[in-house]
Amino acid sequence: MTVTITQHATCTFCGCVCDDIELHDDGVKIIKTKAACSLGTSWFLNHTAERLYPDALIDGKEASVDDAVEVAAEYLHRANMPLVYGLSNVTCEAQREAVSLAEKIGAVIDSHTSL
Repeated sequence: MTVTITQHATCTFCGCVCDDIELHDDGVKIIKTKAACSLGTSWFLNHTAERLYPDALIDGKEASVDDAVEVAAEYLHRANMPLVYGLSNVTCEAQREAVSLAEKIGAVIDSHTSL
């Protein structure tokens, strides 16, 4: 069995966004964590390491990331009231970028806590 080690992995589970975690995977699943708390360890160990999907899909078909970004930009440009939703399991930097995008396209921002 070949084990791959990923250093400086970021855990977004609880919101602390720890970014000093080491993950060990066997190509199918994560088998060990270092420096993760019990919540992060449980979260990582219940995720697969195998690539189940291509990097991007357009209408359910494999596509390049560049093509997918173009299609997404077209959707957003045509949208009457775009919605940026979620963001609870992403880094602060990703949230900042999402808010910036929302401002540029006149989107509404909402989180899962509005439920």
